[in-house]
Amino acid sequence: MHILVVDDEPQIQRFLKPALIAAGYEVTPAVNGADAVRLIATAAPDLVILDLGLPDMDGKDIIAKVREWSKVPVIVLSARDRETEKIAALDLGADDYVEKPFGIGELIARIRTALRHKAQDEGNTTRFERDGLVIDTLKRLVSRDGEAIRVTPKEYDLLAMLARHAGRVVTHRQLLTSVWGPAHAEDLHYLRVFIGQLRTKIERDPANPRIIQTEPGIGYRLKDEE
Repeated sequence: MHILVVDDEPQIQRFLKPALIAAGYEVTPAVNGADAVRLIATAAPDLVILDLGLPDMDGKDIIAKVREWSKVPVIVLSARDRETEKIAALDLGADDYVEKPFGIGELIARIRTALRHKAQDEGNTTRFERDGLVIDTLKRLVSRDGEAIRVTPKEYDLLAMLARHAGRVVTHRQLLTSVWGPAHAEDLHYLRVFIGQLRTKIERDPANPRIIQTEPGIGYRLKDEE
């Protein structure tokens, strides 16, 4: 598997390259946006690690440009205090984000998850399973331990949206626009109510949810593995 690392900080490149090679990946570095776009087009990496703060181009512009013609998974590296940028990057099509400073173990776990989702997307997976919960988006069925769970149409649409992006952060705006339409893109109270209802129905312990996880200030993630 080939990973393109786009970051203009030499210490990040020096840290990531040997760690990723040790994990079994081929690594190509890029230090600016122009090289990143060119290499995504010509080298066809399996995944891109992208810092948003590049010297010649905003990382969000790279995501927008690349998403016009490529579905390559993109993991954003972002500073802890740049929440609005993370949300914008995810809305533009980034698959995940890792906050700086980060541990290599966390990053490699996110890489494996993103690559697994890529393989599932290419295989058109329509079934999510975790801890006895099954979401079948082809049959529009939800069950726990073999017993059907009754959900409303909106609850199902919300759960299906999360299931189609299992393991990845889905922003508030993405969820609201998909389920309720663009006119409700800012109606966060809709999400709080419906996520609460879904947790009551699908979580073994709704007060300590293990499947629908909150990404504070950003959105929600359907956790697909321990």
